[in-house]
Amino acid sequence: MNLLASIPSPDISFIQLGPFRVHFYALFILSGIVAAIALTSSRLCRRGGQPGLVLDIALWTVPIGIVGGRLYHVVTHPNDYFFAGADLWKVLYVWEGGLAIFGAVLFGSVGAYIACRRAGLRFLSFADALAPGMLLAQALGRLGNYFNQELFGGPTTLPWGLEIDPSNPAFPAGLPADTFFHPLFLYEMLWNLAGVAVILLAERRFDLRWGKALGLYLVIYGTGRTWLEALRLDPTEFQLLGVKINIITAVLVASIGLVLIIVQARRHQERELSPYLPGREWPAEDTAVGQPLVVTDPATSSAQKTEQVKRHIQ
Repeated sequence: MNLLASIPSPDISFIQLGPFRVHFYALFILSGIVAAIALTSSRLCRRGGQPGLVLDIALWTVPIGIVGGRLYHVVTHPNDYFFAGADLWKVLYVWEGGLAIFGAVLFGSVGAYIACRRAGLRFLSFADALAPGMLLAQALGRLGNYFNQELFGGPTTLPWGLEIDPSNPAFPAGLPADTFFHPLFLYEMLWNLAGVAVILLAERRFDLRWGKALGLYLVIYGTGRTWLEALRLDPTEFQLLGVKINIITAVLVASIGLVLIIVQARRHQERELSPYLPGREWPAEDTAVGQPLVVTDPATSSAQKTEQVKRHIQ
């Protein structure tokens, strides 16, 4: 056995609680969702958002995002699910692993947009508040990949080589049973946590409102995934001009993020006073005097709301 290996894979991927089987993959996905909601809610409230609003948006975003993440994974890994004698119900077995971030983000964004419009909230303002929370959720979710013995790269003799059970369907054919691999789940987890720190620190020096924090998130995650997908051993079957579709998607994501930052920096040089659409502001408590906002004259309501928001975020 390679004595340099220092990351053994877990022997179990679930716990049995009576008739219920609880998969660690699902637990880490849920913990990431909870952490993202908590961080995003705190950030949005500091920007003038209504308490509890993020949870309302999550009720739209999370289910649609999970469906999208699973759909993207199944479509890009058809040979894992569609073959002679296959159990087609396994397409729905999310707890066994297989939630593609790209699909989850794309479909989840649709759900978030719908919820934001219903609440009168600017979608990009919500996305800015969510940006570090998304990376935090993705970092926690990668621990689920560890317990499922997935998301690893090529063979390595580095001290942090990852052990994979030779009986694992993803174990590369033709390699010795004591081969160890690059722990891509760990690389991505550390990259995402570093991204959280970068966004939070950058916000102290730069104005990352109007969608620019979202753009930075896309740049950070897209560039990281481009590198990691090039190292990955369990590629999708989809390729375009000989390049894996996930690499193309990652480059596109990073490019969109960069364009978003540039465009929004030119379009909005003013300070974002409220995350709400004009006329849809939440009549929150006036933090300057501790009294609820009372509008007595409809003709001056807009000015009063603007002044209240200014005091709220200062």
